[in-house]
Amino acid sequence: MASATAKKRLTDKISCRQVLNFMVILGFMFNYMLRVNLTIAIVEMVEDDESNSTMMVEGTNHTQPIPYENEGTKFHWDKYAQNNILGSFFWGYILTELPGGRLSEIIGAKRVFGGGMLAASLITLVTPAACHMGYITVVVLRCLLGFFLGATWPSIPPMAAKWIPPMERSKFIANMMASSLGAAITMPVCGFLIAQWGWESVFYITGVVGVIWSIGWFFFIYDSPAQHPRISIEERMDIETKIEEGSGNRGTRKPSRVPWRAILASAPVWAIIVTHGCSVFGYFTVVNQLPTYMKEVLHFNVKKNGLLSSLPYLGKYAMAIMASYLADRLRRSGKLSTTVTRKSFTTFAVFTPGLLMILQALFGDDPTISVTIFTCSLFFNGAVTAGYLANGLDIAPNFSGTIFGMANTLSSLGGWISTFMVATLTHENHTFDQWRYVFWILVVVYTIGALVFLLFGSGELQPWNSEKEPPKSQEMQPLKGVSDKEKETALP
Repeated sequence: MASATAKKRLTDKISCRQVLNFMVILGFMFNYMLRVNLTIAIVEMVEDDESNSTMMVEGTNHTQPIPYENEGTKFHWDKYAQNNILGSFFWGYILTELPGGRLSEIIGAKRVFGGGMLAASLITLVTPAACHMGYITVVVLRCLLGFFLGATWPSIPPMAAKWIPPMERSKFIANMMASSLGAAITMPVCGFLIAQWGWESVFYITGVVGVIWSIGWFFFIYDSPAQHPRISIEERMDIETKIEEGSGNRGTRKPSRVPWRAILASAPVWAIIVTHGCSVFGYFTVVNQLPTYMKEVLHFNVKKNGLLSSLPYLGKYAMAIMASYLADRLRRSGKLSTTVTRKSFTTFAVFTPGLLMILQALFGDDPTISVTIFTCSLFFNGAVTAGYLANGLDIAPNFSGTIFGMANTLSSLGGWISTFMVATLTHENHTFDQWRYVFWILVVVYTIGALVFLLFGSGELQPWNSEKEPPKSQEMQPLKGVSDKEKETALP
């Protein structure tokens, strides 16, 4: 009896929504661990002396370097090969963004997010073996990793539409920025693992962590309150009532088909897509290239590299939390409309990093100034969770996964372009003068993103999000799956 009472008290203290928040935070932390582990490990995987002893693939219209293993389990991958390995992630990633968002709207985020993470974790575990098999094998494996992780991000907005009331969604979307926390933790942890057990341990540890999380996700998480077997009647009614009252969808239902024509003709949708692409272009440039920049230009050792590379990501996550709480509070109070809130936070989050990149282009050869600028840039950029990142749930919650998938498709293409851009501009000339071109390009891209959303963004629910319900009886319908007696018990 005592154990049952204790279990009931624990259930009362920890709601299903809190468990969901916790698992999403961990999920995006580990999502980015699986994603960026190679960006820090590759510094130690590659032989510093880039000799001419690379083989070429015959029978193609271009040549590609093929590595061979030397003493110390390092590989002869030149800058071209390294950037191809890093960039190949986006070849798969871009393919599943839009399908992942739409699939989550149809079958639910539980299977899409959890399945993608589990597959990516297993791929991570076999990465060291793939490295010994050859450069092409690594490229293929990284492409598959991107393929499975690409579907995970667009799956969260559809879940938020079912679990989170409209005035609390900025805070929930901020959980996705735990990816920055994951990157921040991965950098120093990878440095430690490499120093203690070699670069292979990075992939084994992060892969095992991903598998353990995936098992927990499938056990604890459900696609909606109505499907959750352990949720209390009080919590379920609270969630569903607030969503119904705040959605503006009374007397309507979700369309049976995606209104593609209306979506593609929508200026607010394109504002999200373009701004997201510009913002993430800058972010990916930093995430994928910062470790190399610190080693080649600022001359940091691996341990220092990992520690200082993590600072910008910690700042971004802190800002994401603060900005999202402030945005939801301003909207609930009525002091700012949803449109003004989204535009204000987006302008702050995207335009400010653009201004900081001007300073980086001028003074970025100083290690202290450079680290400070990168940290501040991503810190301010974290406010996107209160801006455009949550905006798809404002304008079309029924198709938020589709919109996010479209936006992430463009941003994924931008991620590959940023990798190619850096490789081209710094090939055989990895100096600060060459990196200046990269920073000035970021100034332009950030500015365009901020202006597009400021002009065309909106927080208003779009008419194509839903369609009118057929005429029904005026009698109030009971909550699905909840008896009248249970409803009476749940009411205060």
